[in-house]
Parts: sequence; structure tokens; C-alpha cells
Amino acid sequence: MNHSPNSDPQAKESIKPTHLNVASSKVRVTQNISVIALIALIILSVLWELWLAPLREGGSWLVIKALPLCIPLIGLLKNRMYTYRWLSLWIWFYFTEGVVRSWGDPLPSKLLAELEIIICLILFGACALHVRFRFESAKSNRESEINITH
Repeated sequence: MNHSPNSDPQAKESIKPTHLNVASSKVRVTQNISVIALIALIILSVLWELWLAPLREGGSWLVIKALPLCIPLIGLLKNRMYTYRWLSLWIWFYFTEGVVRSWGDPLPSKLLAELEIIICLILFGACALHVRFRFESAKSNRESEINITH
């Protein structure tokens, strides 16, 4: 019987490098930050337009801007790479709205717009890092599989 590491499936599992665990933990952290930031942006949008600083008494129709943010939430929770990619581009619309409203709106709304800008930057950074860490993790997995089989 040959008990070399290349022939034993259990041995292959035990040889996996520790850098894979670090990469997967970075992926989980950036996923959690992305989900939290997206939920925070949804909540901010709803509260801002209905109660905190609506443009009109009784709320504003701008609250519908929160609805499109619910679409990527499912993809983030399912950890779909494509969602992180397009959300990192799409979030710039909300960032731009925050910049415009921070310059033109009166004080309560101005502060909320600045908070929107901060949340957008956090979300963008988390999405971009998530994609990067996923690619690094996939590359490490391929390299470790090549090293184990040879």
C-alpha cells in the first residue's frame, strides 16, 4: 500500500496552506461589512426621506430610492461575485446624490447626505476588497492544488 501524501485523500486535506484560511476570513469580513453597509444605506434612505428630513411634510417620494438597494442585498447574502462587482459601480449614483445634497440641502438633510457619502465609501471599499480577496483566494486554491498533486 502506498501512503504518500499524493495518494491519500485525507493527507491532501491536512496539507492545505494556512494562507487559504486567512484569505477566506478576509472574504467573510468584507462580505459582512458590505451587507451591513448596504442595510445601513437602505435604512438611512427610508428614515431620511420619511421622517428625519423629508422635502415635504409627511414624507417624500424620494424614499423609493431605497428600493433598488434591496436587489443587491440578496446577491451579497448569497456571496455572488457578480453582485459585488456591479454594486461597486452602482453605488456611485448614491454617492453622487449625497454630494449634491450635502452642497444644496439645509442642515438636517446636509448631515444625512454626508452620512450617505461615508456609507457609500465604506460599501465601495468593502465590495472592491471582497472581489480582490476572492480572486486571491481562487488563485491560492489553484496553486495549492497544483502543489499537492505534484
